[in-house]
Amino acid sequence: MSDFEPIVVAFCCHYCAYGAADLAGSMRLEYPTNLRIIRLPCTGKITPVFLLRAFEKGADGVYVAGCLEGDCHFIQGNLVAKPRVNYTKKLIQEVGLEPERLEMFNMSAAMGPRFAEVAREFVQRIKELGPSPLNKNYHIQSDAA
Repeated sequence: MSDFEPIVVAFCCHYCAYGAADLAGSMRLEYPTNLRIIRLPCTGKITPVFLLRAFEKGADGVYVAGCLEGDCHFIQGNLVAKPRVNYTKKLIQEVGLEPERLEMFNMSAAMGPRFAEVAREFVQRIKELGPSPLNKNYHIQSDAA
């Protein structure tokens, strides 16, 4: 599948990761255009349902990007999000998805280059894994059908 371009959803906190994405854009840093950013007030709002729904709706990979640990605008939001992401990684593995399709990253609003780097590396990781088995658009049709 050399033409496979994954759809990656990034849940970003408003105060840090979304600011880093904005800074990356202002600095004209390149990162993949197949990244879909969803802004959250805080990563503490993320739930396994949000993450699973992203996969259900066609995402090949999902990541959560929040404030640096200890610097959350809402004090502990990113510390709440981390175990939720880890729990969801176990859930997706149980249904047959690779847990590497889900990750959490921490960054400050001043880390535009880091945001672009994470986006490039994560999209590349998902490219190497191939299409999500949940995404029926990429399943090969048999001649017998």
